[in-house]
This record gives sequence, C-alpha cells and structure tokens, in this order.
Amino acid sequence: MSTEIASMAEAVRKAVGSTVITDIHTHLFPPSHGKLLLWGADEMLTYHYLVAELFTVAPPGLTCQKFWSLPKPKQADLVWEHVFLRHGALSEAARGVITTFNKLGLDVAGRDLDGIRKWFAAQKVEDYLARVFQTANIDSAVMTNNPFNPQEAAYLNRDLPCPDCLKPALRIDPLLVDFKSAVKTMKDAGCKVQLRPTQKTFDEVRRFLLGWSEKIKPLYFAASLGPEFAYPDDSLRTKVIDQAIMPAALEVGVPFAMMIGVRKAVNPDLGDGGDGVGVADVAAVMHLLQRYPAGKFMVTMLSRVNQHELCVLARKFGSLHVFGCWWFCNDPSIVEEMTRQRLELLGTAFTCQHSDARVLDQLIYKWAHTRKVVAEVLVGKYTDLVHAGWRPTKDEIWRDARALFGGSFAEFLAR
Repeated sequence: MSTEIASMAEAVRKAVGSTVITDIHTHLFPPSHGKLLLWGADEMLTYHYLVAELFTVAPPGLTCQKFWSLPKPKQADLVWEHVFLRHGALSEAARGVITTFNKLGLDVAGRDLDGIRKWFAAQKVEDYLARVFQTANIDSAVMTNNPFNPQEAAYLNRDLPCPDCLKPALRIDPLLVDFKSAVKTMKDAGCKVQLRPTQKTFDEVRRFLLGWSEKIKPLYFAASLGPEFAYPDDSLRTKVIDQAIMPAALEVGVPFAMMIGVRKAVNPDLGDGGDGVGVADVAAVMHLLQRYPAGKFMVTMLSRVNQHELCVLARKFGSLHVFGCWWFCNDPSIVEEMTRQRLELLGTAFTCQHSDARVLDQLIYKWAHTRKVVAEVLVGKYTDLVHAGWRPTKDEIWRDARALFGGSFAEFLAR
C-alpha cells in the first residue's frame, strides 16, 4: 500500500506541477495599452501589499505622505531596504517577489537590486509577457476591462491589438458603488441617462452594457463589492441589478461575477493598500440565485468567515461557480484550508485560484505557490481514496488537476 500511495503522490505532484492554467481573473492589460500594463522590479516592490507591509516596520520619520512624494524607484528602494533587508521577507507578498526573481533566473541571494533592475530594463514587454506566461505555464488570463475608467476606455475604443492569451471581462463596479460617476461616464458616451433613476435610465444602462459587450466580447461581467452588499433591498443598487445588469447578462449569456467583502480605504493614507476586509452576508448571493434561475454567477469572498457558507450554497445551485482565494485569503495556510474544504463539499466543481494580478510578474509566484499547496491537498485526498479502496488512474488525476485550474470554469461557461 505504501508503494502504491507514493506512486500516486508522485503522479499528483507531476500533474499539478505541469497542468496548463487558465487564470480566470486578473487586472492585466495588453502591451498596446502602454503604461496600464505594469511589470518589472519596481512595480512589484511598490505593489500595495508590500507598501502596506512597509508601514508596519518603517522608521518614524518615514510618513505615507513622504513616501508617496518620492519617485517610484526611491519608493522601491525603501521597500527593499526595510521589508527585505532589515526584516525577514517572510510574508507571502515578500516571498512572492523572491520566487519571481528566482524563477526568472536572477540572483536573489546576492541581494543586488540594481542588477535585477538592469535585467528588467533590457526586456521588451511583448517578449517578456510571453516569457511570463510560459514560466507560469498559463494558456490565458482574463483581464478586467473597465469602460467607466476614461484611460481604459480610450484604449478600448481604439481597437488596439491584444494577444490571444489575454481575454476580456467587463468591469461594472461604478454602477453599483458610485452611480453618480457612472452616469457621468455614460452621458459622456452619448447615453440618455439621469442621476434620478427612471425606466429610461435603466434601459440606457442596459444598452451601454450591451454595446460594450458587443465591442469586447467579455467572458463575464464583474464587480467588487463591500461586506454591506445586500440583495434584495430598497436601494438603487438592487434596481440597477434587476433592471439593467441581469437583463444584459442574460441577453449576452455571460455570468455575473461578484467579489464581495472589501472595506474600502480603512486607512486612506496607504492608497490602494488601505483597504480592509469585512464579513459579508452570503444570503445576498442566495437571493440572486433564487431570483435568476436562468442566470450564472461567479463568486469569491474576501473574509475567511464566509467560505463555508458559500461552499454550501454552491452545492445547492449549479449556477454558482466559486472561484479563487482572493487577496487576504491568498496565504498558503488559508489556501490549503479553503481548497480542502471546497474539495470536500464540491468535488472539483470550482476554480481553486485566480491570480488577481495587477503586475504581470505576479503571475509567476502566485501560480508557483498555489500549485505547491494544491498538490499536497490533493495528495491527501487521493490517499484517503486509496485507503477506501478507490485507485485513481493517472488520467483521472490529470483530469482533476486541470478541472481545478481552469477546466471547471470552461465547463461552467459552456453550460
């Protein structure tokens, strides 16, 4: 039996380590979108995870205001000095930078940041994007295309080239969290909308979503929502969902993806790093599933507290696809716990992770780290099956690995 289990464990680690990944949610852009595509050493070091960590160990004289006034390379120098050199680079975000540099063949042990920068400066972004995808073994990554962001919309309206490995999704947050700004954007685009909600305004919002859907062909609509998100209620948000978002999603035939639980700007001095987490009400998702049996929904939640209830809900509704260990849940100990729980409740009918990468290079470490955790969880689960008398074949192991890393998502979209 021990030899059989050892052989099985080797097959699992090989399958998880080699299976091609579909990254179903990122914040990446094609190279044609210029500076919107973030990449390189300084972008990694000044990502908000590490900026927030910096200010847990920064000397008293280094204020947020002083930090933000510096050019990005100087900001990166401070993160490198205080997070990596003066303190242990033990956090997941810090280890991720080290993993990325190492997998690119750079000398991290030498702690030579200037040398690392020189290497990045010699790269061409188009070639580098392909290298990152190859290193992470990703076939495609879904972007987050936001027509309510003027910078993004300007690029999207120019029909610029986009590599096949980047797939679109339509970001619609402002409709639900800042309707006033959404109305202004839609008015500027020629829509006859008003801040005072009327049926004509909702029809125009729906037309706006259908127009952008025709233009970019999104795989899903996406919104990030706070822990206070409730449905149904008497708010404008519920009306927008019922009279614009869901009718458009049903007409286009795409899921509505919700990322729920972020408390915005709990410490605004930290910029993007100032967001926190709150426990949400999973009943809001349940009510949407009940109200729209013909719809499809994708959900990830930020609080660890919400994960069990969300899994149970996904057992009751095949129209709900649970995905990813988002943001503050993307720590190995929590990824292990969540993946184990989801396997025990859902089998392989979920997507184990999404990178949520805003910096291209993050694809490398996020998937390297995830593969390692998921492989060991699967070894444990298959060991249980062997002891119960089931002998998984190598083909079955590869099938299951692919399901967790994008195959189940593809099946969900095709249903």
